[in-house]
Amino acid sequence: MYLQKLALTNFKNYSQTEYSFSDKINCFVGNNGVGKTNLLDAIYYLSFCKSYFNPIDSQNIRHNEEFFVIHGTFIRNDETQVLVQCTQKKEHRKKFMCNKKEYDRLADHIGQFPLVMISPYDSDLINDGSEARRKYTDSVISQFNKVYLDDLINYQKALFHRNVLLKFFAEHQVFRPEELEIWDEQLVRLGERIYNERKDFLEKFIPIFRKYFSIISSSPENSVDIIYQSHLSGNSFSNLLKESLSRDRAAQFTTTGIHKDDLDFRISGYPVKKFGSQGQQKSFVVAIKLAQFEFTKNSKGFKPILLLDDIFDKLDDRKVEQLIRLVGENNFGQVFITDTSPERIRNIFSSLDIDHKIFTLLNGF
Repeated sequence: MYLQKLALTNFKNYSQTEYSFSDKINCFVGNNGVGKTNLLDAIYYLSFCKSYFNPIDSQNIRHNEEFFVIHGTFIRNDETQVLVQCTQKKEHRKKFMCNKKEYDRLADHIGQFPLVMISPYDSDLINDGSEARRKYTDSVISQFNKVYLDDLINYQKALFHRNVLLKFFAEHQVFRPEELEIWDEQLVRLGERIYNERKDFLEKFIPIFRKYFSIISSSPENSVDIIYQSHLSGNSFSNLLKESLSRDRAAQFTTTGIHKDDLDFRISGYPVKKFGSQGQQKSFVVAIKLAQFEFTKNSKGFKPILLLDDIFDKLDDRKVEQLIRLVGENNFGQVFITDTSPERIRNIFSSLDIDHKIFTLLNGF
C-alpha cells in the first residue's frame, strides 16, 4: 500500500497544490516555514482523520478561507485505487469519505491506511504525563484492532457518566449507589478487556523495540525496558471500584481504572526521563516508533506508510544515513522525509541505490 497522489486546498499554508509520489522514498526539502511538515500532517490526516499537531480541525483551515480539503489517492497491494477525502468547513462537522462514500463514524476509517510518524514532538512521550503514553498505546492498537477502539470509546462514555453522577451527588449532598452500578458494570467489563489487550500488546512489542534500540543506539549495550503500570495488575477492577468509592466521592471523579495506566520507560534499570542522555532519549523514541512500524506491519499483513519529520534534529548525520539505509530495505514501504538541507539529502542518496523523489519547497502560499 502506498500514497500515489496528494492534493490540498486551503490546508494550513497551502492554497492549492498537488503531488505525485514515489512508492519508496519521498523527500520534502526547504527552509523552515515553507510547509514541509504541513504536507506530512496532511498525509497523517488521511490515516487518522485528524492532525498530528493541532486537534482543533478548524484551525487547520488557511487564513481567511472557509474550508480545507485533503484528497489522497492510495494504491493497495492488489493494485486497486482508493480515493480518500477529508473536508472541514468552518462551524460544520468534519466529513471523511472513502471512494466518495461518507463514513458514519470516523472510527471506521482508523486502520484502513496505517501510518507511523516520527517527529520532534515525540519527546512528549518521555517528558509529558501518563495521558500521552496511554494515547500512544491506544493509537497503535486501534490501527489493527477495531474491537479495542470500540471498547475505548464506550469505556470513556461510561467513565464520563459515572463522573457526572459523582459530581451531582456531591453538589446535591445525596448518594444513590445503585445509580453507579450500571456504569461500574460497564467500566469493569470494558476496562478488563482493554487491560488484557494492552498487556498482550506490550509483551509482543517490547522485544521488537529492544531490537531497534540496539540497531540505532550509539550505546546498544544498554538494556532498555517498558514497564506497564496499571491498577488492574493483580487486582480485580470490581473490587478496586468498591474500595475507592469513598475516595471517588470526595474527589468527584473516578480515581482508579485503566484510564490511569502508564508506561515506565527504563534504560539500564533507571527512568529514561531522569537518567537518559539526550541522545539516548532520542534513540529510545525512534526505536519505539520503528517497533510500532514492524508490529503494525505484522498485524495488518502489509507495510504502513512511514513519516520522518525533521529527523536531523533527532539524530546526527551518521545515524540518519543509517536510518535511511534501514527504511530503504524491503522490510519498509513508502517513506516521507523532511529536511532543511537539499544538499544533505542529495549527498545521502548519492551513496544509496534507493528509488526516491526530492521535492524542493520554496513557499507553500
